[in-house]
Amino acid sequence: MKQDIFQAISDPTRRAILALLAIQTLTPNAMADKFDMSRQAVSKHIKVLHECELIKPEQSGREIYYHFNAKKMQEFDHWLAQFRKSWETQFNQLDQLLTTIKEQE
Repeated sequence: MKQDIFQAISDPTRRAILALLAIQTLTPNAMADKFDMSRQAVSKHIKVLHECELIKPEQSGREIYYHFNAKKMQEFDHWLAQFRKSWETQFNQLDQLLTTIKEQE
């Protein structure tokens, strides 16, 4: 069953794994060394991220290295972009309102 990307990035450990993989490729054991949890727990997080296509495995000899999938994250960013303009407009309006209130005091 394919995982929901929102559910995948909602977990702080999975976000931390993504941040690590954005810097360098790592094996599951190398990732597990960076967290205070079992190798099996890290593997479950890796599985969710892989099912969402946020990371990609690459076999090298007996080791599997995981890579950050920037293209998938870019797709997610494009989806968010449709809301970003609306948020920025609302924040700008709020800034203007707060400035007006402050000036009236």
